[in-house]
Formats: sequence, structure tokens, C-alpha cells
Amino acid sequence: MGKWWPLTAVCLGAFMLLVDVNIVTVALPDLAAGLGASYSSLQWVMDVYALVLAALLMGAGALADRAGRRRVYVGGLVLFALASLACGFAPDAAVLLAARAVQGAGAAMMFATTVALVTASYDGRDRAVAFGVWGAVNGAAAGAGPVLGGLVTQAFGWRWIFLLNLPVSVLAVALTLRVVAESRDPAARRIDVPGVALFAAAAGAVTYALTRAGDAGWTSAATLGWLAVGAAALAAFAAVELRSPHPLLDLRLFRAPGFTGIMIASLAMSGTAFGYLLYTSLWLQSVAGLSATGAGLAILPMSGTAFAASWLTGRFLHAVPPRLTVGVGLLLVGAGTLGQSVLDAGSGWAALVPGFALTGAGVGIALPNVTAAATAAVPPERVGSAAGAVSALRQLGFALGIAVLGSVFHAALERSLDGAVPDPSGAARAISGGHAAQAPAAAVASAFASALDAATATAGVIAIAAGLAVLVLARPPSPPRRPVRRPRPRGDRRALR
Repeated sequence: MGKWWPLTAVCLGAFMLLVDVNIVTVALPDLAAGLGASYSSLQWVMDVYALVLAALLMGAGALADRAGRRRVYVGGLVLFALASLACGFAPDAAVLLAARAVQGAGAAMMFATTVALVTASYDGRDRAVAFGVWGAVNGAAAGAGPVLGGLVTQAFGWRWIFLLNLPVSVLAVALTLRVVAESRDPAARRIDVPGVALFAAAAGAVTYALTRAGDAGWTSAATLGWLAVGAAALAAFAAVELRSPHPLLDLRLFRAPGFTGIMIASLAMSGTAFGYLLYTSLWLQSVAGLSATGAGLAILPMSGTAFAASWLTGRFLHAVPPRLTVGVGLLLVGAGTLGQSVLDAGSGWAALVPGFALTGAGVGIALPNVTAAATAAVPPERVGSAAGAVSALRQLGFALGIAVLGSVFHAALERSLDGAVPDPSGAARAISGGHAAQAPAAAVASAFASALDAATATAGVIAIAAGLAVLVLARPPSPPRRPVRRPRPRGDRRALR
């Protein structure tokens, strides 16, 4: 058992940071009541964490290669713990959002080093086993957040979903310093500071624009203006990366269709599987009448099947090409989210269970294999860059998914309330902000169900399109045909010469 302690130390941090991506989902109604948070603030409590994590992930990986992976991992744990403490004692939404941003920076330092630490700690068959466990932990953590958040919120209050990170962080730091060896890359590249800044600016501007679209409209000046800022920053990022001798992301990798397909999958995966849970948890508590614990348990089929599918995939499907597991997994995510688009005014929580289970199965099959699929699609010397890109785009996809699905939900909610209440816009903001009691009860159930159906249907369509893109683009090249030598006829004149 002793040889697995380094894996335990790494998995503790990975599980904690991934759980915190969506652990606040079920706690949002209590959080809104405690801090007086608005609709946009509720989105950003989740979005800012994932956005900072995505923006800094590749830069943190370059820093770790130069300064030491264990040092950066431990530094990330400490920063994550301090930010969690600030989240737990936040007096208002602004302080909470700032602390969540710092928490995302710590998570980036941790997540950027986990693959390298596992690689440095194990060889041969042990390395394969270690990455199987690491992938299963990733899959389980992605679905466990809402369940843990509901249990903790109901038992201790929403602040404890952050404060419980402290003892876990202390344990992870002590274990890491004791059992994990330091490692560096002797040929580490320089940190691409302009690339990090431009990538963060592009991601932030686009996410903010998509968030504003729910209130201001998709064609409003504010939405289009921020989209233009994001596009300009993205164009500048591409120009800088193509000319940099040490790019943050080697854009030449996208010349390979297989890599492009896996990047589409990474961008779509977390957002389509989890981006709507913010509103599902509000529906479960505001309309279905469940407690925070009940809402978390209602989502349990997703996390349960995600963990089971991760374990079974690693155990029995390790010989299947990763592109197939990623593509099929995304198709299952799409089918599962479409299966949740069945709500009406009289629906209860049980209507969501089949869709949750199918979505979780898809996550469990796809998520542990997406990094392997990306690295298999590039030359060996580009594996590190590919692994960093797939992790960054996965977290960015979660942030964008919350923004897009939030805008779809809010627009559909306002349409459903039009004619049913005097102020549809105000009622929509109240409902989506966790204050459904401020709107007429008769209108809430039907409008909320219709809006949630629109969000999950949108997620399903995107997931299915991404799954098909993987299966089409990531196909292995056909082997070259050998020329067929045909025998000459006996009467050929050249044969008689």
C-alpha cells in the first residue's frame, strides 16, 4: 500500500478542486438568501472559479515545470485553503466572488501539476493503474459536488461547503511533503505571460457577454460589444502564439483533425453535463419543494453512474480507442440531458432520474479518457501541451456552458411568464435568482419547467453535435493502399519479346 501514497496525495487535491467547481450548485438558494445575491451573482459564483481555473491552467503548468511540480502543487493547496477560508466568512457577494477567483487560481496550480506528479511517481503497469484511479476520481468528483453540497448545506449551512476544504487541504499538504518527490522539466519553456493575459481576457469577455445576453438580449449593444472585445483578444492571442518561440498553446496542433475533435469535446463536455444544474437545483428546491439535502440526493444518480462508469471503463474498456469512448460518452450525455427535457407543471424530482443516470454514465465513460484521446492525436513531443489544452478547455467549457445555458433559461423563463404576470422580466429575475416566492405560484411551476426544458434541450443538442464531431474528426487515417499487380495475359506481345 505504501507505494500508492503519492497517488493518494495527488487525488486528494484533484478531488477537492473538481468538487468545488459545482459544489455550490445546491447551496445557491441558501446563499442567495444569506447574501442577497442577484441572478448574475449566482452565475458568477460558479463561473468565476471555472474561468480563472481555465485561464491560468496552462501558465501554471509552465511555472511548475520550471519551479518544481511539488512546490507549485503545495503552493496551490495553501492558496486554495486560504481562499476557501475567505469564502466561508464572506460578508457579501462581492467578497465571495473575489475569494472564488483566488480559489480558482489555487485550483489551477494544483490541477496543472497532477498529471506530471503521477507520471513522475510511477512507471510501467503501476503508472497505468495510477492514471486509471486518477481518471475515476476525476469522473466521480465531477458529479459528487451537488450531492456533497446539499448534505453539508443542510447539516451545517452553506458556509461550510468552503470551510471543510481546510482540513482536507492540511492533510493533502502534509502527505504531499512527506511522500511526493520533487520533479522538474530540465528543458522547461519560458512562461508565456502575454499568452496567459490574452487568453484570460478573451475567455472573460466572451463569458461575460454570454452572461449579459440573458438580461440584455443577444443582439444588444452590451452583448455584441463584449463579444467583439473577446474576439479581438482571441485574435491577438492567436497572433502572439503563432510568433512566440515558447507558446502557451501550440496552435499548430489544430492542424490534426483528431486533436481538433477532442478539443471540441473538451469544450462541450463539462458545460453540457453540468452547466444547467444551477437551475435544476433551484427548481428542485423552489418548485419540487425539496430541501438542500433532498436536491443533492435527487442528483445522486448522476454522480453514482459517473463513478460506476469510470471504474468499468478503466477496467474493461482500456483497449478501446479513447476517441470512441469520448465520442460515445458525449452522445450519452446528450441523450441524458435531452431526457431531462420532460418537465411540466406537475412534474416531480423523479422525472429527472433517468436522464441524470444516462448523463452520469456518459460523463464516466468520456471524462477519464479525454486527455488520453488528446495526447494520442499529437506527436510525442507535444503531449504536454495537448494535456494542458484539454484540461483548460474543459474548465472553460464549464464556464461558457453556465453562461450560455443561463441565458437560454432566462430568455425562456421570461417568454413563459409573458402574459401570466404583470412584470415578466422582474419575475424571471426573481425566480432565476432563487426568489421564486416573489412570483405567483401558479405561474412559477409551468414557466420554470418550460425554461429548464429549454436549457437541458440546448445542452443535449450541443453534446450530441460534439460527440459526432469527435467520431468524425478523430478517425484514424486509412492505411495507404498497396498497388495491385495484375498478371499479364498470355497473349501479351511484350511477354513474347
